[in-house]
Amino acid sequence: MNSYLSALQNSTRRHFLGQSGIGLGACALSALSVENARADVPINPTVPLAQRQPHFEPTAKRVIYLHLTGSPPNLDIYDHKPELVKRDGQECPKEFLEGRTFAFTSGTPKLMGTPRKFKQCGKSGSWLSDAVPNFQAEDIVDEMCFIHSMNTDQFNHAPAELLIYTGSPRSGRPSMGAWATYGLGTENQDLPGFVVLISSGVQPNGGANSYGSGFLPSVFQGVQCRSKGDPVLYVSDPAGMNRKLRRKSLDALKKLNELQSADQGHPETLTRIAQYELAFRMQASVPEVMDITKESKETHEQYGAKPGQSSFANNCLLARRLVEKGVRFVQLFDWGWDYHGTGEATGLTTGLTKKWAATDKPIAALIRDLKARDMLKDTLIICGGEFGRTPFREGRTAKGKVLGRDHYPDCFTMWMAGGGVKGGYNYGQTDELGFQVSENKVHVHDLQATIMHLLGFDHERLSFRFQGRDYRLTDVHGDVVHDVIA
Repeated sequence: MNSYLSALQNSTRRHFLGQSGIGLGACALSALSVENARADVPINPTVPLAQRQPHFEPTAKRVIYLHLTGSPPNLDIYDHKPELVKRDGQECPKEFLEGRTFAFTSGTPKLMGTPRKFKQCGKSGSWLSDAVPNFQAEDIVDEMCFIHSMNTDQFNHAPAELLIYTGSPRSGRPSMGAWATYGLGTENQDLPGFVVLISSGVQPNGGANSYGSGFLPSVFQGVQCRSKGDPVLYVSDPAGMNRKLRRKSLDALKKLNELQSADQGHPETLTRIAQYELAFRMQASVPEVMDITKESKETHEQYGAKPGQSSFANNCLLARRLVEKGVRFVQLFDWGWDYHGTGEATGLTTGLTKKWAATDKPIAALIRDLKARDMLKDTLIICGGEFGRTPFREGRTAKGKVLGRDHYPDCFTMWMAGGGVKGGYNYGQTDELGFQVSENKVHVHDLQATIMHLLGFDHERLSFRFQGRDYRLTDVHGDVVHDVIA
């Protein structure tokens, strides 16, 4: 290894303390040491996405995460509050406002009961509103495991999204999909282990950090694929270069990178070689898996998918095709769920109805499709936003005709299906007005720990050493919610 780089790697404060034979630093580090406290995954840099074994037998082999960017209004979809409806228009109790800061609301807002109609659905009797008619079918709602007691620390979009995906409200940490592929690798060496699909034409609030690899090797970052046009940007050969010439150029580039690796010993150089080789294989494999014209007319109708277009429905169908081909983690980001009521599109009546009309049908189709292929049992589907919405009217739109809600971190609903979770199960509760968790609070770190557990990992042991200390997805927090596991 290059002597200069070697010296840099060994010049951290933690390295100094770790090398001290005696003294306070050594004593403290010894006291903090626990057997098996860290478990870096051994990575072959020439085949970084090779399949690896988790800590114990998983119930989920793969994940499809549906992120509704902006955060849907849980009180108008999943969390039935008849008392809030009774008290609609009353002033919000002061005890719920004191010492609190909201994104766009000040003063004393008015309580707002939902304008939606709720009913109990399926054998489980889960409450759902008329905003999600396709979820109300017994074969769908009874596959869902609702967590009504979600809680986060952040009330602005980007920090809250980063917290739920990376464990930190600030950029720079690896995302959940990156951690999953770091721990498990992928089942298909011709495809990325982590694929990102974006609908509604808008990037996630956290940007590429929401699906980045942070300080993990870059091969574990999410690869954004598109359902319209070239599946992956810049993966096609440029004009005038055929596949044979591309192979020769990559061989030459590989030799140069190998020389640099031998001289400097930087592991990212070998990762870069592996990424170039993966990109070469992807030129043949990705267009095939992304071509939904190969699906039947009945399947297109079931999802509401239309070949050649870019839509959430197309992305749900693509997600099934990708996991079927061995992709480990598929992340769907769908923008347009920030229901402040600043316009008809972000109102709780017509706007919410139209948004779910393009969304709950393909999600229901995805569940049925995976079940029909005997894949739902080991494919974990997760759906939700980054926080909740207030039980009162949003301040800026309080005097308007369109109903909307402000950001709210204290409680919200998410659901999971398949992958070893209990179907038709409701976990946690909020109070009668939807202000506070009243039973079984689940912080986003607890959700992360539970997802890692379903994938076969002890979240405290799946770690990576960076800048002298071990990092993990859940930071220094998180407890597995065993009650939601079948």
